[in-house]
Amino acid sequence: MCPGSDEYAAELQLRREVLRWPLGLDFTEEDLANEADDIHLVAIYEREIVACLVLTRVSDEAIKMRQVAVTPSMQGSGIGRLVVRESERVAAGRGYSRMELHARETAVPFYLSMKYEVEGEPFVEVSIPHRAMVKTLPPFHI
Repeated sequence: MCPGSDEYAAELQLRREVLRWPLGLDFTEEDLANEADDIHLVAIYEREIVACLVLTRVSDEAIKMRQVAVTPSMQGSGIGRLVVRESERVAAGRGYSRMELHARETAVPFYLSMKYEVEGEPFVEVSIPHRAMVKTLPPFHI
């Protein structure tokens, strides 16, 4: 996904509508500049981006999943689960062995169902409760 492309603009719009605007927030230019080297994954249904997430390198072993968004009409359809599983495959394929994320408290059950584990105490991020979660990724085999 190239910054400035139509696809990136559609991804940003979905992230704004689902994750930012309900909290009265938006992205800053610095936010967007900081993700230029990140991995952006999207799910497309009927030529529209309906789910997305961003992967950010933490270390040689760890990568952070963030900005997971699913269009409201597709929530509960399984598309979010598919995008998360694909992100795990992509991360493992690039040599990462640990996936990290900050889950909104309301999303913790979703990630628990996908074998993520809670790590540490609750904290507030972007004005709402979150939990740090982690998962060891299996080795990627071709």
